[in-house]
Amino acid sequence: MSAQPEFDVIFAGGGTSACLIAGRLADADPNLKILIVEAGPHTENDLAHTQPARYLNHISPTTTTATFMVANPEVELAGRQTIVPVGSCLGGSSSMNFMMYTRAVASDFDEWEEQYKNPGWGSKDIIPLLKKTENYQVAPGKDSVHGYNGRLKVSYAGVFTNIGKDFLAVGEKYDPSRGISDDPNDLFNVNVHGRWQKWISEDGKRSDVVHHFIYDKKRDNITIVVGHLIKRVIFEGKRAVGVEYVQNPRFHPTASSSEVTTARAKRLVVVSAGAFGSPTILERSGIGAKKVLEKYGIEQVVDLPGVGENYQDHQVIFAPYLASEESDTIDAIVRNEQPAFDNHSDEWKKTGKGLMASNALDAGVKLRFTDEELKTIGPEFTKKWHSYYASRNDSPAMWIGTVSMFVGDPSTTPSRKYFSIGYYVQHPSSLGFVHIRSGTDPTVPPEFETGYLKQKDDLELLKFGYKRAREYARRMPAYRGEYVPNHPKFASDSASAKGEIQPVAIDAPDIAYTEEDEKAIEEYTRKAVGTAWHSLGTCAMKPREEGGVVDSKLNVYGVENLKVADLSIPPSNVAANTYSTTLGVAEKAAVIIAAELGITGV
Repeated sequence: MSAQPEFDVIFAGGGTSACLIAGRLADADPNLKILIVEAGPHTENDLAHTQPARYLNHISPTTTTATFMVANPEVELAGRQTIVPVGSCLGGSSSMNFMMYTRAVASDFDEWEEQYKNPGWGSKDIIPLLKKTENYQVAPGKDSVHGYNGRLKVSYAGVFTNIGKDFLAVGEKYDPSRGISDDPNDLFNVNVHGRWQKWISEDGKRSDVVHHFIYDKKRDNITIVVGHLIKRVIFEGKRAVGVEYVQNPRFHPTASSSEVTTARAKRLVVVSAGAFGSPTILERSGIGAKKVLEKYGIEQVVDLPGVGENYQDHQVIFAPYLASEESDTIDAIVRNEQPAFDNHSDEWKKTGKGLMASNALDAGVKLRFTDEELKTIGPEFTKKWHSYYASRNDSPAMWIGTVSMFVGDPSTTPSRKYFSIGYYVQHPSSLGFVHIRSGTDPTVPPEFETGYLKQKDDLELLKFGYKRAREYARRMPAYRGEYVPNHPKFASDSASAKGEIQPVAIDAPDIAYTEEDEKAIEEYTRKAVGTAWHSLGTCAMKPREEGGVVDSKLNVYGVENLKVADLSIPPSNVAANTYSTTLGVAEKAAVIIAAELGITGV
């Protein structure tokens, strides 16, 4: 067993949260010695990460920057095993996500503070931290809800695709009661169509944490170890004093699992390995439910049955449509088709513009519902609406938006132009879990259940989402029909099997669905629903007696000098893609840790 020098703070995991927190602390106190241990590789100035339009490459089967978590077969998903890609590189998912600038609404954070008893985590505290991180280039200095001096840039970037324009034009005329907004992410106002902002700079580069908090300058007080997996946290009594880690065989093919490196932490260990990594590190360290630990021969340090529970994800479907030849799409980039790929890349290198600077997600709407719409969604969701949403005027229940490409494995479809309409549940009722399958080997994938569609209200809402998305699509000028293999299998004589290859008029009647059609949509939903890459909640910040894992200062219950700081700590979900929320969690964690260590200027 080899030994490493002692550090003040060790981060077990080098994703979005760890890189931001470590960068903040290192800049404020150059004498603070920090270690980051990351499972994946470096990404510095790698075009596969800095060029926005290449993001789907990171969830392809050949990627080296994602780890694929395979869930148990689930009866609600027609027996399927869902696969969830997880960021596995320095910078984590910030270096490979969809770059959607989608901020949670104020009531999401207020719920964390009020319902789950976490003082300091309400919107009045978190919104300033969201602003602190960002440099909002969409409308510099225009208002008070955005930040203009942060390191991570937000812009429209690249091309405003004609597909995005089509979606907004249809929304304005087909659904005029919801209208159009120039800012669908102002934290307070929803239920409007809007052009979507992106975590991409005006000069066309991805705004990830690792390039702006780690690679942006040399920091002698941060040591980074990549390609290694955390085995466990080391305790002396109840005090965390370090970590053990091993080589990741993915990057060290000849590695021996018996070669363990120990690093000691004088002041703090921060577990920051995400919704999958953090609970499994805790369990291998003896923190978790007795029945889980006993199964794998782990001596229990503290009984916390909430570890690994409360798994949540935004259940999403991207329904694909055929696009006109005149459409702006990034399909050729995703497929690496020549000469189109090189032409787009060359334009990006010269100007920072064009489709290579785009994430192809240009427009969307966060939906709240009318009484008439609730009648068409279903009784279970209507109950949830009245118990959860009705009193939260800023809270949407569903996102619908357009993506100027086929979202999925391009090798399964003919080469052409597509667009997709995505729709997902904002606050799912369905919960899953993540637990270890080995007590000693961090290379063994966890046991995992998504929980998708376990609650009927989620199913009802997704069925509505398909029908509403289809009405947008068939009215868009770019529409040239459905990509039928990835739609419900309606009976050939059903009026729902439209077979249209040209857009219909804005005032065309909505498609009417029979009971048999509804069954086809339900079957499709069970077979098509998947991850939005928004996993959270498995080390929830809530009272211990309610299944909590950490308190409002991110301390793991029952031990000392151990915190969790990443997207595993939200006790409930947020109405947003989760990158912005992760940044808010990280900024809050940096403030908390700095105060406890006596560091100023964070």
